[in-house]
Amino acid sequence: MKKSLFLYAFVAALGGFLFGFDTAVINGALPFFRDYFELDKVMEGWAMSSAIFGCIVGAITIGKPGDIYGRRNMLKVMAALFLISAIGTGMSTNITSFIIFRIIGGLAVGGSSVLSPMYISEIAPAKFRGRLAITFQLALVIGILIAFATDLALINTGVNNWRWMFISEAGPAILFFALLFFVRQSPRWLVKKGNYEEAKLVIEKVNQTADSNKLLQEIKGSIDSEVVEHFKYLLKKPYLRLVIIGVLIGMFNQTTGIAIVMIYSSDIFRAAGFGTESAILQTVIVGFTNLTFTIIAMAFIDRIGRKFMLLLGSVGMTIFLGLFSYVFFYDIGGFMPLIFMISFVAFFAFSQGAVVWVLFSEMFPNNIRSRGVAIGSFSHWVFYAILLFFFPVVKKSFSDNSGIGYVFAFFAVVTFVSFFFYKKFIVETKGKTLEEIEKSW
Repeated sequence: MKKSLFLYAFVAALGGFLFGFDTAVINGALPFFRDYFELDKVMEGWAMSSAIFGCIVGAITIGKPGDIYGRRNMLKVMAALFLISAIGTGMSTNITSFIIFRIIGGLAVGGSSVLSPMYISEIAPAKFRGRLAITFQLALVIGILIAFATDLALINTGVNNWRWMFISEAGPAILFFALLFFVRQSPRWLVKKGNYEEAKLVIEKVNQTADSNKLLQEIKGSIDSEVVEHFKYLLKKPYLRLVIIGVLIGMFNQTTGIAIVMIYSSDIFRAAGFGTESAILQTVIVGFTNLTFTIIAMAFIDRIGRKFMLLLGSVGMTIFLGLFSYVFFYDIGGFMPLIFMISFVAFFAFSQGAVVWVLFSEMFPNNIRSRGVAIGSFSHWVFYAILLFFFPVVKKSFSDNSGIGYVFAFFAVVTFVSFFFYKKFIVETKGKTLEEIEKSW
């Protein structure tokens, strides 16, 4: 694998790192800024989910600017938004400014969730694309883990500990912005803009084994400027089917409950009887599990394929989500909640966690890729926001912990249904060029 290809994938994957860090750092900060702002459960829900509304807007609106200005240039804008959000959230003196800056961060997360995996997919050779596209997810889970570890490290720094937790994101945001000046535009975007010579140079730079002239002609042949320029074609054959599948992938990804686990795990462990510091420590263990099984998935995705991993994960997650709900119905203490949560996260990381962003970046044809990925990501963030907002409300609606049990029982049922969806509608994409994949759906 060429150094330049690795560099390009690494830099784009930093968008995933910031995605993970931004969405997870609030986990450990929650009890402290909740006390500082004296939040009730409804306002807590708004504070926790506000960034996600930014994610929704960022995801659904980034497709067009990404087509006009290029994936790389718009990632620079996302890096700047991450920086503004980190400093602004940490410096907030009232809940209104806190929510505004969290929404700005959400715009960056939503935009990066579309642009980063798409950029990696468009520069990667077919034989490495699965592994390289997973670098986005790998960076994301590393970001989550570093956020958890940062929360733990800063917990005893005084009454402003939650401020430093948020401000700590500024460093990687600056690094991301700076490194984006050292990578080139996506060759497929360059072809859309008619910059064929530059596209050929980028192909040769990142894929020395490819016949650059042949690949360039395949890319050119797959692009229809009429379709690229008009949204209406997304609602017509053959693209409508892919759009619907993308929306459902986003929905099933979130109804595993992974967002609740990653954002509310500290509160869930506290509900299971653990102290605050112990709960955060166990959240770090969950983060390490996520990282470990994402790395394992990276080794297998181009061998056993995306579809098999999704099917295996659906079965494993259904079992452990069901067991996790059982724990809260019958108030089973000890370390059983941790064991079941770790097992669920392991199956998620190996399957949907690793595969979904790869699928989004691969499944849509060149003509509609940026808009298709944007719609799939939009679906992901809509369901993320809904679940994140309603979880504390549902939990508080019950005097005991059975509310948590009902939520995770629901996740188990929907994840079971997802098995049959993936079995019927997902096409295997391993080892195929993006242009070959277009012909498979």
